[in-house]
Amino acid sequence: MSTVLIRPILTEKATLLAEKENQYVFEVGDDASPNAIAKAIESRFSVTVTSVRTVNKKGKAKIQFTRKGVRAGRKSDERRAYVTLAKGNKIDYYGAQNTTAAAENK
Repeated sequence: MSTVLIRPILTEKATLLAEKENQYVFEVGDDASPNAIAKAIESRFSVTVTSVRTVNKKGKAKIQFTRKGVRAGRKSDERRAYVTLAKGNKIDYYGAQNTTAAAENK
């Protein structure tokens, strides 16, 4: 069995979704079900999940021109989960930092 949550996706689009729609994007395992994803996020971040949508992204084909010829390949496929949280819940990827304690340490 593979891991359910692989990593959070921290792109510009994902950040806007988190701010406006309270949705967070994660890269998940290929065989992870939406129920398993919801349970993993609820237990890891102590939040309430209202919905989970998954998307399979196909890897892009890449071509590299070198002196020895053309090398063709492709990026790996990935699966993403768009997780909507209940109102008032928020995920802090970096951990809550006390700004006054940080200012005192300087």
